[in-house]
Amino acid sequence: MANSQPFITSMRFYDDHAHQLFDQYQSLGFENVHGEWLHQLPEQVGLALDVGAGSGRDAKALAERGWQVMAVEPAEKLRTLGQMYTHERDVSWIDDTLPALNCIRQLSQRFQLILVSAVWMHLPPNEQQRALRVLSSLLAPGGLMVITCREGPDSNERQLHSVNMSILDSWARDLALLPVQASHSDDQLGRQGVAWHLRVFRLPDDGTGALPSLRHIIVNDDKASSYKLGLLRTLTRLADSAPGIVISRTEEWVTVPLGAVGLFWIKLYRPLLIERDLRQSPGEKGYGFAKDDFYRLKQLSPHDLRIGSAFYDPQCAATVMRAIRDACQTVLKMPAHFTTWPGSQRPVFDGSYQGLRIREQAVRLDSATLASFGTFRIPTSLWDSMSRYACWIEPAIVHEWAHLMQRYDTTYDIGTLHLALQWQESRRDTQQARQLVTQRLHEPAPLSCVWSQNELHRQNYAIDHCFPWSRWNNNDLWNLLPATAKANQSKSDRLPAAQVMQKAKQDIMHWWQYLDASTVCQQFRDEAAVALPLATPTSSLDGIFNSALLQRQRLKANQQLAEWMGVH
Repeated sequence: MANSQPFITSMRFYDDHAHQLFDQYQSLGFENVHGEWLHQLPEQVGLALDVGAGSGRDAKALAERGWQVMAVEPAEKLRTLGQMYTHERDVSWIDDTLPALNCIRQLSQRFQLILVSAVWMHLPPNEQQRALRVLSSLLAPGGLMVITCREGPDSNERQLHSVNMSILDSWARDLALLPVQASHSDDQLGRQGVAWHLRVFRLPDDGTGALPSLRHIIVNDDKASSYKLGLLRTLTRLADSAPGIVISRTEEWVTVPLGAVGLFWIKLYRPLLIERDLRQSPGEKGYGFAKDDFYRLKQLSPHDLRIGSAFYDPQCAATVMRAIRDACQTVLKMPAHFTTWPGSQRPVFDGSYQGLRIREQAVRLDSATLASFGTFRIPTSLWDSMSRYACWIEPAIVHEWAHLMQRYDTTYDIGTLHLALQWQESRRDTQQARQLVTQRLHEPAPLSCVWSQNELHRQNYAIDHCFPWSRWNNNDLWNLLPATAKANQSKSDRLPAAQVMQKAKQDIMHWWQYLDASTVCQQFRDEAAVALPLATPTSSLDGIFNSALLQRQRLKANQQLAEWMGVH
């Protein structure tokens, strides 16, 4: 709900009466409140969104049924109580409000279940239609949306609005939501004049057309070079590994720094051109971005070309900046201009270059620096699909790219081409984190394995990727945790379960506090802000941990990863 005076008054009421309301909500069981529609729940659990989660009663009940739950609650004190109540369950809490749900939409997720219980009457009539449109855009194909709405007077300071259920049904039809169930029932708390409406809707299929559009560009679109595939892979990589790089988001467009596009572009083409000299277009012509500065990048490792990397040598810094600039200009002039919607000449993407004077001075490739090159806009539906389906989209791009290069030169071996197209973030790299742990172990204060709580001074230690490297290539400092060799081996390439993360929170935070007070503080924060949803460089460590829990849910939902239940 927008931050209008009635909204602020209602939020103050929920904060002032948080404990009383918590007890009231808990006095009714989940099955008692929602029993009449529970038979509609799909057998296959997935990702659920609980909007207006209140005490966490519904979120916890869904989590106990196997759902991963994102719980939205704007009232801070009530949200805190809900977090404590659901502490050991797979529930992430987010401060967000209807109708916009800006934070939720930044996650680029689709939900198999959206529950909006006892919220709708808080929305002013002029916000209700937009709220339904936003919620429907968050539903997965086949997903269920459940709305319960109160009618009748309220004796306290809460601002309640009238709801025309017939108009709500009409809006749902306009959004292609199928009506599944509707009812009208008495208030279970026995309040005079209070009754409840129920509406259950289902989204029949994906109406965005995003995946067919991507498939058309990958497979069918004319390609005079590999540039269109390069741009799609660049954007897919950004959406999957750097969601925090987004500058702004609307219902139509996601805007990212143009320099981030240029940086990932040169990371893709560096092994193809510098290391293997593989043709990226027919004939012998050169490439607009591959100038002297690009070829000077041979002296750098793939690890150097990362968002957040610092270059202290002035000449090297200027070389990197000029190479990014040349890549940005090529992207805008070629693939962004010639990648069009099927059946039209209208470009899919939009970007603007900002003239940048590059000086020989030290530079850090943070979000602000990358935005100084300009901005690049991606249709929101495409960005969301790239984020959710990266593990399927990227292999399709790589497959097409390899065969495209083979058409340019039939002597190329297909296996060699696939090897050259491997993303060079590279190898699994824990060297920096290992040096930091070794340095920390020279101090007398204890350092524990985050997973087993065993003291590391007395045994061999390992560096564990909290979120497995084999499924999400991320060597960021926040993701590299000190662990015993036994715990690391036990966890292997599985995703830590929510309760395992919560149990390890104190030790994870203890390690992060060490990083945050060290010389790598800026790197630690920049990497977390880019890779983790809703994190910023100024987030508290607790906020970064909550963002890591959200990313854990995204990885599980998007890739169906096996979970690790901890050391036994």
